[in-house]
Amino acid sequence: MFLKRLTIKGFKSFADLAVLDVESGVTVVVGPNGSGKSNVVDAITWVLGAQAPSAVRSQKMDDVIFAGTAERPALDRAEVSLTIDNDARLLPIDLTEVTISRTLLRTGESEYSLNGTACRLLDIQELLSDASVGRQQHVIISQGQIDAVLNAQAEDRRMIIEDAAGILKYRKRREKSERRLRSTEMDLDRLGDLQREVRRQLRPLERQAEAARRHGDLVGELSSLRRHRTATELTALRGRAREEAALRAELAGVESGSRTILEGFADQIGVAEVELAAGGDDLGDRLLRYESLRERGRGLRGVLVERLRGIERDREAFVSEQMVLGLEADKTRAEAELAGLESESEYLAPESERLALAETGLAADRAAFEVTWADGLVALGVRAAEARGELGVLRATLAQASTESDGLAGRLSLLESEIERLDASAADLRRQLSEGETAEQPLVEALSQIEQRMHASAMQRNAAWERLATAEADVRTTRARAEALALALDEARSRAGVAHLSAIEGVLGTLLDLVEVDEGYEAAFAAAASEALDAVVVEDVERAVQALDALREGRLRAAVLSLTAGTARATSPPVGQSVRAHVRARTPEVDRLLDRLLAPAAVVDAHTAVEAAMAHPDAVFVTLEGDRFGPSGWRIGGDRGGATGAALADAETSLTTAEDERAAARSLLDETERGTSDLEDEVARHIRQLDVHDGRFTAAAEALQRLQAERRDVVNEAEGLRTRIGVLETRISDERTRITDLETRLPGLEDAETEAVESGRRMAEQRRDLEERSAEMSGLRTAHEVRVADLAARRNLLLNRVTEYSGRLDDLNDQRQQADRRRSELDQRASATRRLVEALDSRMSIADLRLDGLRERRRRQSERVRAVAARLDGLRRERADAERELTEARERLNRLEIDRAETRLRLENLTESIRNEFGCEPDAVLGASCPDLPEGTTAIARITELERELELMGPVNPLALEEHDALRERHEFLGDQLEDIRNSRRDLRKVIRSIDDEIASVFAEAFAEVSTHFTDLFDTLFPGGTGRLHLTEPDNLLETGIEVEAKPSGKNVRKLSLLSGGERSLTALAFLFAVFRSRPSPFYVMDEVEAALDDVNLHRFLGLLRQFRNDAQLLVVSHQKRTMEAADCLFGVSMAPGGSSRVVSERVDVDRVAEDVVALAAS
Repeated sequence: MFLKRLTIKGFKSFADLAVLDVESGVTVVVGPNGSGKSNVVDAITWVLGAQAPSAVRSQKMDDVIFAGTAERPALDRAEVSLTIDNDARLLPIDLTEVTISRTLLRTGESEYSLNGTACRLLDIQELLSDASVGRQQHVIISQGQIDAVLNAQAEDRRMIIEDAAGILKYRKRREKSERRLRSTEMDLDRLGDLQREVRRQLRPLERQAEAARRHGDLVGELSSLRRHRTATELTALRGRAREEAALRAELAGVESGSRTILEGFADQIGVAEVELAAGGDDLGDRLLRYESLRERGRGLRGVLVERLRGIERDREAFVSEQMVLGLEADKTRAEAELAGLESESEYLAPESERLALAETGLAADRAAFEVTWADGLVALGVRAAEARGELGVLRATLAQASTESDGLAGRLSLLESEIERLDASAADLRRQLSEGETAEQPLVEALSQIEQRMHASAMQRNAAWERLATAEADVRTTRARAEALALALDEARSRAGVAHLSAIEGVLGTLLDLVEVDEGYEAAFAAAASEALDAVVVEDVERAVQALDALREGRLRAAVLSLTAGTARATSPPVGQSVRAHVRARTPEVDRLLDRLLAPAAVVDAHTAVEAAMAHPDAVFVTLEGDRFGPSGWRIGGDRGGATGAALADAETSLTTAEDERAAARSLLDETERGTSDLEDEVARHIRQLDVHDGRFTAAAEALQRLQAERRDVVNEAEGLRTRIGVLETRISDERTRITDLETRLPGLEDAETEAVESGRRMAEQRRDLEERSAEMSGLRTAHEVRVADLAARRNLLLNRVTEYSGRLDDLNDQRQQADRRRSELDQRASATRRLVEALDSRMSIADLRLDGLRERRRRQSERVRAVAARLDGLRRERADAERELTEARERLNRLEIDRAETRLRLENLTESIRNEFGCEPDAVLGASCPDLPEGTTAIARITELERELELMGPVNPLALEEHDALRERHEFLGDQLEDIRNSRRDLRKVIRSIDDEIASVFAEAFAEVSTHFTDLFDTLFPGGTGRLHLTEPDNLLETGIEVEAKPSGKNVRKLSLLSGGERSLTALAFLFAVFRSRPSPFYVMDEVEAALDDVNLHRFLGLLRQFRNDAQLLVVSHQKRTMEAADCLFGVSMAPGGSSRVVSERVDVDRVAEDVVALAAS
């Protein structure tokens, strides 16, 4: 891998397109000063991702765009492309050439691209980091970086090694973990606040929950007692129902026995009589059953209709607003209906007697029939009927199986479609998960960048705050000095009587107002001027006399100095420095006065002042501290603070400047605080986006799991359906085979049956007539008994209803509270009862059709048996006895059916009551046991006691217990969440520690190698010298800096700043090349790094280049002839007319080219 081509256009001085085809080995770029050689290095730095303008020697980034000259206009964009040969595949991309391009517009828009495809800076940095070209671009040594390596802080040198060792990726992982740790800490604080708030809300609910719990216990005990009482009643009713069922089975057995006897008589008469007797008896029994069923249906329908009426009355009782009046009216109607039922019962007694007479006549006719047909008929086969019956059953079964198979096939098709839908949904969720993983990285990177910006903004804010604090302090200090100076000048003016002399022309002011004193000499000036310091200066002697007169008149003590009185002393002080040199007049005319006053005064050191005064008693000597030694005496310490008019003016100017600085600092602070606040909001928004993204990712994962579970269930169901369809297909095949066989045999059997039909036709007609009358009489009897039973049931129902109305009138208040709920329940019962009536009507219509069919069949049978009826007379009496027993059994069975209907009605009412009161099915209350009762207390008494205690307790908050439990669960949940977050925090800290360990390990390894190579290279560059690297904090490998020690041979240098320029350059090169050797890169770029080297050191530097030229590509910008001689390829850069750099590349005789270049540079 090496740099192959560099294309520059519009970048700095390269206004026109310039192409550098770089080759492997050493490439040297030469040219005169200002031609744009270093701009080649800047172009490489810029295209590889430099972000700071200072990295490319600019004030701001758009400075890299060609700014124009007097002859050429400025350009609007800068473009640089760098093509890298990737035959060795050091870059993780399957291309032999990789072209990195960067474009910047003056509008500020910037764009990166890889092989013409737009990309991000991060993509380029990550691509190059795998080839040991880090983000800090340590492989590029620009101008000034040689000194920067040695002048840098120890921590900055560490960054060079980190960049070369690839530690940045660990730093990014650590930053991401720290960011998540901060988020976890915030979540921990938030959950802690929530838990405290929940704990505060939990205490008041405990008392309400205790009352609700007590109320619930009482209600539970009352419900248990009521459930037990209901269970006892339900058990009794079901026991009665079982007894009635057992009795019905017994009666059915008697009926079956009677039929068996009758069938035995028929067998003795013959096959035809057996068929006739069995068929007749069967048909008669079936007719009786259907007649009985029809009558029972009518009775049951009457009961259901009556129930509907009762339900309607109950519902109307809830609908009416005047409930009490409605109930009383219902009670009156029920009592009237009860009286009507009593009258109807009395009417039924004569009808019962008429039925008895009719039954006697029927018995006489039956006896005559049996005498006539005593001999019976010849028996015929019944196989045709059996075959038809079996064939019908098989066809019905076949149709049912086919329908079921079709339904299962349809269901299977739906399941297969559902499986396809689930697979598509799962694929979509997997795609969403994949996209979520891809979308997370840009969010994290954006958050990292914003946090970096926020950190930089916070640093700027802190700097602005410090600047404001400094400015405030400066304002306070300057104001205090200005006020002190103004006060001192005011005092001086007051002592001098300036205000009293303001009316005199020619008064210039006090001496302090007219002079400027160098800083530090104020005390010396005050000591030298002595009493004249507070004197008033006037223009001439005449003005001085006027001033003295005015002072006398005002009785003021002050001094006056005249500009014209006396002559200036030209003599200089015998020793020391003249005070006059450090004092200047604010107006030219005061200079002569200052010469006269300060000429004999000299500034001396405090230690020599006494000796000077002794040696020159006529002279005046002062010190910077204000000491005075003169002919008038010696004085230690001054009493002046250096207050002059000039000092006051300077102080006021400084105060104005300080206030302006404070205003600027405050404005900057406000601006940085707004910026920091905006960035904090943006960080919070990005964190919320990450949380939302994590929530969506988790939801998609959970949805995928649910879909997979649902798919397993659907697949299992589909497999079961396939198995069932296979069984049905086998069954259908077998039944079709059987149907074919029966259809083949049926014609022969039907011919045999036809022969027996004619012979039994006559007997069947007479028998049919008798049986029709018998059926009619049985129906009348059954109807009569059903009607009697119905009247009794209605009478009992009305009695119960009258009692119920009375109770409901007493409990009206309770029923009003339950009216809405009961109305809905009654509507449901009425709907169910209507459906029962409709189903019963449908069944009765079917029964009527079947009854008509049976009568038709019986008529035909009667015709068949007329021929053989004469032979049945001998058995008729015994069969009559059996028939009487059968009739009695049927009568008992009918009465039992009425009792069972009443029991079922009571069970239904009780079941409805259980569902309404307990909200469960009846079987759920059967196992209810009686709660423990106090000694001597019955269940009924305990129920009454509990109801009274609940009434005394009054209303309670029914939701308090639920709210308390929910709040307690939330408190526990928050506790669990806190523990989970603490665990997460511990895990994140472990991750950070592991990353720190990895950083320390990688850095320690890299530093050890760099240190060893530095020592070797230093020994090569400085024979006999010693150089080494050491850590500033060896125990802190995460933050430690790197110090460089360099001692050339024969020198004992303790500071790098004491090295010569060449030695500093070689030391920095030794450090950088040690990094290069430890973490090799495919190319290195150096800009005039050997400029400060002499021939000997240059020779050593070129030796380093020769060591690296075989393993890496070197691009060097140089003015040195010997460096040019070491090049494999030379690029010449010159400034073309019009102010644009151009490049010339040749592989020619190096010596000649070097001489030409040197000559060009010299010219």
